Amino acid sequence: MARRTTLFLPDHYYHIYNRGAHKADIFRDDNDYVFLLKLIKEKATAFDISVIAYCLMSNHYHFLLRQNGERTISQFMQAVFNIYSKAFNRKYELSGTLFEGAFKSVLVERDEYLLHLCRYIHSNPLEADMVIKPEQWHYSNYLEFIGERKGTLVDREFVQENFGTPEEYKAFVMDYTPPEKMEKELRHYLFWD
Repeated sequence: MARRTTLFLPDHYYHIYNRGAHKADIFRDDNDYVFLLKLIKEKATAFDISVIAYCLMSNHYHFLLRQNGERTISQFMQAVFNIYSKAFNRKYELSGTLFEGAFKSVLVERDEYLLHLCRYIHSNPLEADMVIKPEQWHYSNYLEFIGERKGTLVDREFVQENFGTPEEYKAFVMDYTPPEKMEKELRHYLFWD
């Protein structure tokens, strides 16, 4: 098994993501999403991890996390997803791996990337054409970012310091066009007869 190359350090931010094995769903109903979010909340407190942004999609997830102490994000993720995978397999009478290998991790070293990563994470349901507006997707903390839900899986101080008002963050998210989408739209426009 390959060793993880990311070094998890206190007071650093990390983009954490993974998807289901063979791109299969890792959430099949609302209860699956809720169960994982309860686990995240419980373990984040125990491991002193701050959840900055997250989005759970049917076959993958994204988290922006800050490690606050010595207990690592790797330990936190292992604790959460060992429990989740076992419960999922038991519930659906499955066996074997749920995920496409170990979770992926990227150290976020630049503030600019940190802010764009929040937008990228919250835009996932839009990009997948699952919703028209990000606030329609209940399995992210976008609603906390814009002050429309009082959930606790968010660092409100981080949001206020970096994005100001809910309206500013809404505009920031909606003003984003992924490079691949822009390229596709330009190709369509350039070759339009």
